[in-house]
Amino acid sequence: MKVLTILPAEYESNSYAVSQDGKNCVLIDCGNARVLEKCSDAGLAVKAVLLTHGHLDHVAGCSELQRKGAEIYCGADEENFIFSEENKSIFGVNPPAFKIDGTLKDGEEINLCGLTVKVIATPGHTAGGVCYLIENYLFTGDTLFSGSVGRFDFPTGDGGQLIKSVKKLYGLNGDYTVYCGHGESTTLQRERVSNAFVKA
Repeated sequence: MKVLTILPAEYESNSYAVSQDGKNCVLIDCGNARVLEKCSDAGLAVKAVLLTHGHLDHVAGCSELQRKGAEIYCGADEENFIFSEENKSIFGVNPPAFKIDGTLKDGEEINLCGLTVKVIATPGHTAGGVCYLIENYLFTGDTLFSGSVGRFDFPTGDGGQLIKSVKKLYGLNGDYTVYCGHGESTTLQRERVSNAFVKA
């Protein structure tokens, strides 16, 4: 399994293309249509997009990818928020039109492109935010960062829930490479030991 990190452009958010066969991939978040070009340059066809949450800087490229045939998934409690006036108020614009092809529940496993993806509900940054566990890699969106955690002052955010969600991640058995929605990657053990915002 390989992970291609696609660094920010229009919005300061990371996207990750995860591939088992080096040809087809699952994309974690999609902040702009440039992501499709980067995947194509790497010889990867995007078959699905897994959204960690619905903020524009993580979903703005979904419309273009869906037109190219990718299916879009999000947490079961996030779909309505993505297209809400509350979400629009954060950036002042609606996300480009797309639809959600499927919603995912806490603990659910989904098989895409030969990958088994486990869904972990992590409310706090948004009420319906989720993280994704794929083999030894944990994709945390804006729940957990290297040395920090996501903000919770946006609509549907909740600081108490965020702390619980981060501790839920800390409670996973073993160590994982953590790919964050913003900034550099880290490891779960490093955050358990040294994250200044939430201690294990």
